[in-house]
Amino acid sequence: MGTVQRTAEGIDSMTQAVWDDSGTGMRIVVLVILVVTGAALPLIPIAWIARYIAN
Repeated sequence: MGTVQRTAEGIDSMTQAVWDDSGTGMRIVVLVILVVTGAALPLIPIAWIARYIAN
């Protein structure tokens, strides 16, 4: 397993902990924070790519 695969698995694991294991209210709060701070634009595609590579 290479560095890219391990990094992708780490990002995917973190994404699952924050997003998949959270309730609807927490998802809304996280999404609002990401959009307001402008972090959604780079972070969401990175999370999608990492999930694709990890799986």
